[in-house]
Amino acid sequence: MVRSWHFKPRHVAETVAKFFMLLSFLIVAASLLSILWTVLSRGLPALSWEMISQTPKGGYYLGKEGGILNAIIGSLLLAGGGTLVALVISLPIALFLETYVMKTRWARYVRLTLDILWGIPSIVYGAFAFTLMLAMGLRASMLGGIIVLALLEIPIMTRAMDEVIRLMPEELSQASLAVGASKLETALRVTVRQMLPGIVTATLLAFGRGIGDAASVLYTAGYTDRIPTSLSSPTASLPLAIYFQLGTPYPEVQQRAYASALVLTLIVLIVSLGSRLVSARLGRFINR
Repeated sequence: MVRSWHFKPRHVAETVAKFFMLLSFLIVAASLLSILWTVLSRGLPALSWEMISQTPKGGYYLGKEGGILNAIIGSLLLAGGGTLVALVISLPIALFLETYVMKTRWARYVRLTLDILWGIPSIVYGAFAFTLMLAMGLRASMLGGIIVLALLEIPIMTRAMDEVIRLMPEELSQASLAVGASKLETALRVTVRQMLPGIVTATLLAFGRGIGDAASVLYTAGYTDRIPTSLSSPTASLPLAIYFQLGTPYPEVQQRAYASALVLTLIVLIVSLGSRLVSARLGRFINR
């Protein structure tokens, strides 16, 4: 007796969907592992304490002694300053959207504008900031890099915070308004407290985006072998250090580029893990 199999369209669709989900996961996982393996295998042999604790010396990009301490400190200053400025601007925008304009047409326009700004390539931000700097008579400096990174991070941070606020239960704000609190008091005392994990996640997400960007700071922050001492000083960054080292014809210097990429990857990894840890602890604190 021959047994016949009958497949329902719904079961077929579910099987196909599962297959593509698994395939997508494997592609992403394989890509991540490939990147990590390339950076580790090529960068780890060239990584040393001298490399991360010294600034470049004469002829560093020709294979001589020195390190990338200037780029490490410069990247932290640029990304940290840009993220701080973006946070000061993004949080009020997110609170304003959900407190005063909510689901109005203007809120949709603002969100659309932020989405468009999020999609603009960083090189365009760099060119725009460079044009402004020329018009204002400014030169490449840490201040220019901070400003352009803040512009780059504002749409990312604002939209992330906005989505967190929209997922919050409306009963919390309604209860606050019912007991006589104003909209501003509700936003500052209720909304901000409940969205603290989201603020941390959005801030560190934007920081990770800023510290890894090369195109925008290429025009605005410049590059130097020295550690910056003021906002008007040119500032090196790890992405540009990687770019310059890979562009040399010397294999030893190219090896250092992968070591620099490994340092940058470790910083981003620490920031990502730190954001999850802090968000989890804040979530437990808020829910007490």
